[in-house]
Amino acid sequence: MREVAGGGASGQTTSWTRATLGRPDRPLDLLTARFDRHRYAPHTHEEFSIGICVLGASCIDYRGGGLRVGEGSIVVLAPGEVHTGESAYGTYAYRALYPTPALLTDGILGGTPHFREPLLHDPELAAALRTAHTELSTCPDPLEAESRLPWLLTALARRHSTSRATADTLPGASGLALAVRDRLADELVAPPSLADLATDLGLSRYQLLRAFRTTMGMPPYAWLAQHRVSRARGLLEAGGRPAEVAGQVGFADQAHMTRWFRKVLGVTPAAYRTSVRP
Repeated sequence: MREVAGGGASGQTTSWTRATLGRPDRPLDLLTARFDRHRYAPHTHEEFSIGICVLGASCIDYRGGGLRVGEGSIVVLAPGEVHTGESAYGTYAYRALYPTPALLTDGILGGTPHFREPLLHDPELAAALRTAHTELSTCPDPLEAESRLPWLLTALARRHSTSRATADTLPGASGLALAVRDRLADELVAPPSLADLATDLGLSRYQLLRAFRTTMGMPPYAWLAQHRVSRARGLLEAGGRPAEVAGQVGFADQAHMTRWFRKVLGVTPAAYRTSVRP
């Protein structure tokens, strides 16, 4: 992940983060923005622009009309479509993703999806996109980004585009999921990308994610993080220092390991080490 922050007049605060999703995908840019009076000049994107309003409201000129995007709404702007944006009143803030069209085609038929209505009301998906964006803007784990973002983008296309969804039944799904689990366990320090795993198994990434989530009850990154926590516990019990142990089991750093220790065990690695050692 790479972050570039910027600021300026009129209460403007922006930051860009770049998420790696595995070959052959291009990196996916994530924007966090907050404005008081800024107005975007007419422009286009090569990718989809998917925004979630988190504060206030904005006005967007798009397809010859005006969109008023309120808090909690999702707006989907197609590649190559000219648009502008500005505050509807006072301060507004949003989070946006810029995925290539290919990232929305897993799980649907007919290629690039078309969104007849650019302004969407889907509180569940909006909350999931916002949470993933927030957490992945600070998390350096490529497997987590690859497990979460394509899954949510597929859900967006399946729920709200005009495309038909592919069939969800996958013969031998449990066996495929266990094969992925074993591969991740064997390569926990430098795990393969889901794109590479899917290619090796002759699947789409969506099929791999669905098979794994259905069989294991969680996405691949969450399973691997908990497996790393289990391995780290043994090393900490043997006297390992948290900063060293984090790297030995594949966490990006001690903070990354601490986040998962708190999620799984409710304590920090240091507190765990102190509690189990005589």
